[in-house]
Amino acid sequence: MNKIDVEIRTIKEMCDLYSVTPRTLRFYEFKELLFPIREGQRRLFTKRDQARLKLILQGKRFGFSLEDIRQLLNLYDIGDQQKTQLLKTYELANKRLEVMINQKEELSMAINELKNMLKWGEEVLLSRGITTKKESLKN
Repeated sequence: MNKIDVEIRTIKEMCDLYSVTPRTLRFYEFKELLFPIREGQRRLFTKRDQARLKLILQGKRFGFSLEDIRQLLNLYDIGDQQKTQLLKTYELANKRLEVMINQKEELSMAINELKNMLKWGEEVLLSRGITTKKESLKN
């Protein structure tokens, strides 16, 4: 099956295509992010659901909350050719990028501090005749 040609997908097809679990899809449905067609116990996902899932997964990868994602997705239907949706997404993405850059800087500092502490600890251990795993690998 070609990804583009399929209008409707089953839960199994969605899971296989997007590397998610059925539980994840049901959770997104519960959170009103996806709206599959219900045929008895079966869930059938439309092209719209497929597009929404792609955006949900991308938003999650960037660290957006599910509530933020839900609000952005819901802006699609307000009838202004997605101007509001695009603007809000752009604004939220800029804020998220700023947070991520700050986290990266904090993480870099913590990594350097930990490296220095490990170096100090290794020196103290060696001065007491204790070989560390790292040191024994060098020999």
